[in-house]
Amino acid sequence: MKIDIQAATAVTVFLLTYGLIISEKLHRTVAALLGAVLVLFLGIIDQATAIRAIDFNTIGLLIGMMIIVGITRRTGIFEYLAVKAAKLSKGNPWRIMLALASITAVTSALLDNVTTVLLIVPVTFSITSELELNPVPFLITQILASNIGGTATLIGDPPNIMIGSATGLGFMDFLPNLILPVLVSFAVTMWILKLVYRRDMVVSESQKVKILAFDELQAIKDYGLLKKSLGVLVLTVSGFVLHQFLHLESATVALAGATLLLLITREEPEDILLTVEWPTLFFFAGLFVLVGALEHVGVIEWVAKKSLEATQGAMLQTSMLILWLSAIASAFVDNIPFVATMIPLIQKMGELGGITNLKPIWWSLSLGACLGGNGTLIGASANVIVAGLAEKQGVAISFKSFMKLAFPLMILSICISSVYIYIAYLR
Repeated sequence: MKIDIQAATAVTVFLLTYGLIISEKLHRTVAALLGAVLVLFLGIIDQATAIRAIDFNTIGLLIGMMIIVGITRRTGIFEYLAVKAAKLSKGNPWRIMLALASITAVTSALLDNVTTVLLIVPVTFSITSELELNPVPFLITQILASNIGGTATLIGDPPNIMIGSATGLGFMDFLPNLILPVLVSFAVTMWILKLVYRRDMVVSESQKVKILAFDELQAIKDYGLLKKSLGVLVLTVSGFVLHQFLHLESATVALAGATLLLLITREEPEDILLTVEWPTLFFFAGLFVLVGALEHVGVIEWVAKKSLEATQGAMLQTSMLILWLSAIASAFVDNIPFVATMIPLIQKMGELGGITNLKPIWWSLSLGACLGGNGTLIGASANVIVAGLAEKQGVAISFKSFMKLAFPLMILSICISSVYIYIAYLR
């Protein structure tokens, strides 16, 4: 009976925490830490168990990449790329929108989508202001591109970082297995957006000339720092590609790159560490403790058994269930706590059902959680940040108008992913 009471208490704390995160009545970091502290104070798990539940590979990878990005962004390279793309597009609005979306997608895959939109959005406002265009189509396109691009790699989106850390899947596992549905989803999404916004993409020749007059070289603030940052970034990405062969964890590679860049640039550590998103890291830590509590009292195992009964352990039904459940859930709640809950659940399903090859299910979780974030304005952190930056510029992106366009596009990308998962792994 004691175990039942503990399980009920753990579930109650978890659901209350999740509710606070969704309601945004408390900052999500405060809500996660509050839940973690409660399961400790209520004796559901002890401190040693809580610490073991925190995935320090995920935390380390995020810290390393945040430091590298924090230094690299000081060079102005991201602004340079955006202005250069606009000039190469010769002031054509549709080409500019596609170029900025492509930069956003690629950068999101190699760095992370939150950092990418923080760098690209201000440049977007400058370009659309010169062209006297409504910036909303450009911003919505970049939101969708950031989440699609971030799906492709281990380091592009936090759910992938968590999946990779929990399963041992590396950079060269994610990229070959996810690049095809990502590319197809991106191409189809951009084509539909071109049709939707074709009437908004009209400018005069004089406005195009203004774009061609931009000097992208003025965006570069420090050439010496740029060379060092790009050199370390290339080494770090190469390390991600090879980390499995080198028998190094991805966090080790990221932290090594961050340390090397700090060493050769002689940047002040206190200044750089201020650019690290510490609230996000503590949010992760709190979630890991909460999920660890559910696992400790047997809730995860119980849910896994029920899920296996529903799908009868069949790979096709299980993969499709995970893909669509992840997508719909991630559209309305933050995908990070959802994935944190699903990872041990899938591991337990594999253990109980005797499923030796869980990779199709992991790819289903990744595609569903990352692409599902495009469904609504609160589906992913990048979405919320773009909306906030737009609001500061006096531009409103409403929840309803975004969802009206983005949700069907998200469903379409999940349909594409379903076909891919079936053909590639399950037929």
